Amino acid sequence: MTSAPTRPVLSSSPAVAATTAPDGAAAAPAVPPAMLLRELAFGAACAGAVRAAASLKLADALDEQPATAEELAVRLDVPAVPLERLLRALVCYEVFAATGDGRFRHTPLSRLLRTDEPGSLRDIALWCTEPWTWQSWSRLDDAVRTGRSVFADAFGKEFFQYLHDDAPDSAALFNRAMTQSSRQSAQDLADFLDLAGIATAADIGGGQGQALAALMERHPGLHGTLLDLPKVVEHADPRLLPGGPLADRARLVPGDCRVAIPVQADLYLVKNILEWDDESTRRTLRNLRQVARPGARVVIVENLVDDSPSMRFTTAMDLLLLLNVGGAKHTLGSLTALIEESGLLLKAVAPVNAYLHAFTCAVP
Repeated sequence: MTSAPTRPVLSSSPAVAATTAPDGAAAAPAVPPAMLLRELAFGAACAGAVRAAASLKLADALDEQPATAEELAVRLDVPAVPLERLLRALVCYEVFAATGDGRFRHTPLSRLLRTDEPGSLRDIALWCTEPWTWQSWSRLDDAVRTGRSVFADAFGKEFFQYLHDDAPDSAALFNRAMTQSSRQSAQDLADFLDLAGIATAADIGGGQGQALAALMERHPGLHGTLLDLPKVVEHADPRLLPGGPLADRARLVPGDCRVAIPVQADLYLVKNILEWDDESTRRTLRNLRQVARPGARVVIVENLVDDSPSMRFTTAMDLLLLLNVGGAKHTLGSLTALIEESGLLLKAVAPVNAYLHAFTCAVP
């Protein structure tokens, strides 16, 4: 087994910035600890400001030319004074920039909130700040004390049942956000995977199948199978559905991988689904081990909380999983242990991008 090199966890916080610039000149003084802790305690203000910008489509209202708050307010049909206060807060986090003459311009971060931006994160920004998230975060101490989800205690229902019954708009947003996230990582995965000698691939719990579709587009001879819950595969990527350009090479199989995996393939892709409780993960890997032919390849793709340059994001998602469903993001050690327990042979671990690692396994 080989593992990706450990990366230092870096922070962009001014509190940990060096007090001496690389050329030896004096740099800006570090932020005092008390000031930094106050800023962290008010972190909800940052998330709320990003949500407000996404909800208002503020980034869409600003074009290539800098604009004043008054000009943007007219475009959005909102009062100018509170809008300027919102912009002022966002500038502190480099979401928009002030030009010095009372105008505001785009930054790389603000562009990602545009609806027409390739790689837009608008839906993800909204999803991570949905109304129910605020109440969930306030109970994180209870989740830490008990080690289990507190969602049902707060809302009277388990997480996905609540979305289905009481928050259909949030459920639709969840689906769009997950599709958006999958679409962005699918190309990275297609670039990463070497499919030499692979004729058939199965995307297990693959959602709408963006990763599978990207692989099939990259490899015209590849046949693919998407396995996920019935309502999910009904709304699969249009490229895989009947009439789509990949339909003649695609098979859509409704099912729950925790119950059975009735699919034969040369390559099994298991991406971002081993985040439930460990017993559910064990069942999934056991089902996969039982159905896969000897010599088949299994590629498990997950975020890691101990070997990633995206630690702030990944650890935040880890805590949100604890709150909502009692799940967890894996460490290198925890996922390795579950893979080895399943009987799969772990061959290599390597980064796919800044967020994801691929665990390449073989079926003995």
